[in-house]
Amino acid sequence: MTYISKPRLRHPNLRTNRFGFTHRDYEGAVSTLCAGCGHDSISSAIIQACFELNLPPHRIAKLSGIGCSSKTPTYFLGNSHGFNSVHGRMPSVLTGANLANRDLIYLGISGDGDSASIGLGQFAHSLRRGVNMVYLVENNGVYGLTKGQFSATADRGSKSKKGATNRDAAVDMVMLAMELGATYVARGFAGDKAQLVPLIKGAIVHRGAAFIDCISPCIAFNNHPGSTKGFDYVREHNEAVNRLDVMLPREAITVDYQPGEVEEVTQHDGSVLALRKLADEYDVHDRIAAMHHLQKSKAAGEIVTGVLHVDPEPDDLHANLNTLPTPLNKLTEKELCPGLAALEKFNAAYR
Repeated sequence: MTYISKPRLRHPNLRTNRFGFTHRDYEGAVSTLCAGCGHDSISSAIIQACFELNLPPHRIAKLSGIGCSSKTPTYFLGNSHGFNSVHGRMPSVLTGANLANRDLIYLGISGDGDSASIGLGQFAHSLRRGVNMVYLVENNGVYGLTKGQFSATADRGSKSKKGATNRDAAVDMVMLAMELGATYVARGFAGDKAQLVPLIKGAIVHRGAAFIDCISPCIAFNNHPGSTKGFDYVREHNEAVNRLDVMLPREAITVDYQPGEVEEVTQHDGSVLALRKLADEYDVHDRIAAMHHLQKSKAAGEIVTGVLHVDPEPDDLHANLNTLPTPLNKLTEKELCPGLAALEKFNAAYR
């Protein structure tokens, strides 16, 4: 791919975060994707989320596979660690990196072709193992690099740009993620940055396997009448189950009010938040109810977005394997090779 760097010149009064970084410090190279591609909007949301969370770029590792989506890590977090793996194999590389160094924040960027077809098995195992990561699929329903064939997430009955009709059932990445045990599941839309930024922030601060399915229209091959992944279709059929923002851990703010009432709550920064409690609330902590709501909405032709499920007590891969608090890549020879006596004691435990 062509790598075009951005000019270093910047305005001296740009807004900075707690670490003194500007928005530009979280950007990458100039994008070479089609102008108007939904993937670029997702990159912008990732940049905004990391800036607002005050994340040091050197503590972030971004990994990807193959496809238009997997090119995008070049366009954000240019000062972070990065690894571009082979088609569909990003999850295993990310899992290995996470086991070696648990101190980094891991962003796995993939696409519907990369994760729902050749990488479906790796997608499944990384989620069921609870790898502490943000797994984001930029879902456009087509193979953009190879000129617009249907991908495994294309809805049955949707039409290609050339008029062909998809006869195959779609792989629902969100339902799979919930079935496999992901502890943070959300769906976003590249055309709704106000919703997408907090979705990404919530996934980053979540400890465990966080999955975001982000509908990202391909303007070259899948943004026409008949497509269910285009800008117009998603905007017309979008059903947001919640309005959200992310607050980092602080002293708890509690309120008590009845369904249907509005309550004004003063936040830590002095701003006032007006809350309206819905009589028929969507419970993100109830996995079965969330899956039922998704199926019901799908039958009605609605695309559900927002935080779909969060496990309030998640485990990650390190907790399941009972690994040491010290990252494996920082262990010395003394810890890795404790000697013959330790080996004999270990073997005796299995006799």
